[in-house]
Amino acid sequence: MASVQVDNKHGDDAAGTASGEGEGYQRGLGARQIQMIAIGGAIGTGLFLGAGKAISKAGPSLILAYAVAGLVIFFIMRALGELLMYRPVSGSFSEYAREFVGPFAGFVTGWTYWLFWVVTGITEVTAAATYMTYWWNIPQWVSALVFTIILYGANLISVKLFGELEFWFSMVKVTAIVGMILICAGILTIGFSDAGDTASMTMLWSEGGFFPKGIGGTVMTLQIVMFAFLAVELVGVTAGESKDPKTTLPKAINTVPWRIAVFYVGALIMILSVVPWTHFRPGLSPFVAAFEQMGLGVGAAVVNFVVLTAALSSCNSGMYSTGRMLRDLALNSQGPKVFTKLTRTGTPLVGTTFSAALMLVGVWINYQWPGDAFDKVVSFATISGMWAWIMILVSQLRYRAKADRGEVPQSTFKAPGAPYTSWFALLFILGVIVMMGVDAEARVSLYCAPLWALILGVSYLVLKRRNPEAAAFKRFKR
Repeated sequence: MASVQVDNKHGDDAAGTASGEGEGYQRGLGARQIQMIAIGGAIGTGLFLGAGKAISKAGPSLILAYAVAGLVIFFIMRALGELLMYRPVSGSFSEYAREFVGPFAGFVTGWTYWLFWVVTGITEVTAAATYMTYWWNIPQWVSALVFTIILYGANLISVKLFGELEFWFSMVKVTAIVGMILICAGILTIGFSDAGDTASMTMLWSEGGFFPKGIGGTVMTLQIVMFAFLAVELVGVTAGESKDPKTTLPKAINTVPWRIAVFYVGALIMILSVVPWTHFRPGLSPFVAAFEQMGLGVGAAVVNFVVLTAALSSCNSGMYSTGRMLRDLALNSQGPKVFTKLTRTGTPLVGTTFSAALMLVGVWINYQWPGDAFDKVVSFATISGMWAWIMILVSQLRYRAKADRGEVPQSTFKAPGAPYTSWFALLFILGVIVMMGVDAEARVSLYCAPLWALILGVSYLVLKRRNPEAAAFKRFKR
């Protein structure tokens, strides 16, 4: 059909260009969509489901963990914003790593972020298929196949449709959290529902104190907390397709503090004031627990719908970002040239199709192991996502040093407190990775990293021998 015909004008001729202006994408994402993509990127299953496990490990002090981690996320996003205003490109942090750290860094970052979203897409479509069994007795692999095909088709039509889907997916998540906050506020002030007699802000410190498991317990939850924030950087990938990136992206990034304050810190304060932290356990959504405490039987169904939406939103983002990352690699001679092809509507057909085909592995996993499919593929997501954050910070530090020496133009959106805030965020992430190695449950996330690094290292050496251009420093248009 016409929407997926390849436009060669943006394909082979673009292969030698890595500039933001010559990427060939259509700027179809407006301010409304960019804002909701930014909001939705910070709200996922890590909050709706994963917070139950974190609360059981840290108690009310998890609120502080989210606040501190949220500050670090803001430093990361402001570092990304400084780079985006210097040169807004769809390749985003892969491009910046290539320019300021080196071709090999760009190669590793691009392929690792691509793999992150493929793995995330598999886990999320698996989760979505699991949530569907709440209402209907449908084989998981059938639901996974249908969701993958629908989201793949939507991403091929146009970037505007992707943005519209993300807008409504994010709207569901935001509405659910705001609704929960308002209900909890009503219980605390008016005292309605079954929880009205016991609900009180004093529950934040009366059930064993604010740090019932000690400060060590709080620190060990930081890895769970940081996992919840993965994908917040997705807004950077939209830079090449934003209608007015110089205006919309800074506004979206500057909303990070209040998003975290409301959707994470605010929501947890309210929920833990209504439900004692001792009622939470791994695998139990804090939202479900709150509804049960209130005596509202619809809670499980509501939360199931919301987490289904969150999973589909993440999978949709994966479809979007993987094609862009593969095309960026191809434009820089670090991936197959065929990935440069765009449809007439400006979507990377081959890269998106290749990634979606790999995501169909999730369908096979659901067919073979429907009971534990999620656990078989989720372990690599955390460490690969954090690599993108590390490269954002390192690239920003290198860029700021060059800008201060007058070698490159200054950004119009400087990160406040940099380079000190960037160094702090970088050390914080490295500390979280160390904690992942200490925690036996999280350690599996690190096992795949050396193997992936070996694959990338060997692949780069082969690529460098066959095509020296792939390993050469390039002059970037600014």
